[in-house]
Amino acid sequence: MTESPDVRTAPARDVRTVPTHELTAPERDEIRALLDTAFDGDFGEEDWEHCLGGVHALVRGADGVLIAHGSVVQRRVLHADRSYRAGYVEGVAVRADHRRAGLGGRVMAALERVVDGAYDFGALSASAAGAALYAGRGWRIWPGRLVALGPHGPVPLPEEEGTTYVRAAAGRPLPSADRPLAFDWRDGDLL
Repeated sequence: MTESPDVRTAPARDVRTVPTHELTAPERDEIRALLDTAFDGDFGEEDWEHCLGGVHALVRGADGVLIAHGSVVQRRVLHADRSYRAGYVEGVAVRADHRRAGLGGRVMAALERVVDGAYDFGALSASAAGAALYAGRGWRIWPGRLVALGPHGPVPLPEEEGTTYVRAAAGRPLPSADRPLAFDWRDGDLL
């Protein structure tokens, strides 16, 4: 009797970064399926829309199957008297049978390179399950207030405080926490 190989020990290919517009329709479908599964069906159409329009980091197993994903998209953030370009991380997921093998870290390293090269700072909203990954990579909980710039003015986001992480881009300081970060408006979850 032959044993099936442990899929977690099968070598993964390198991380591929690709802008949304270069993804093929089957690749977009494959990413969406991975996210639907990884988030146990709690990944809606608006969540998917939030992942699009930026740069994706993809990891495939040796068999070519997608096993990890993350994306970074631009968000405008007002702070004090300045508008910042924030690289907002979305849709970080690893297929269940490949977790705890460093793939989330590889995806984040690729996305952090994008943040360092294109944005003033990085931001993301972490689930309880993902918080240790981000904290271990130097992302820190934003200690100040958070708001979204709604159609009728600023909307406080106290429920996002304590779960929104930020990371300075290489060579750039983070905004000071004495004033709120005011994120651009979007449908669905605001952060």
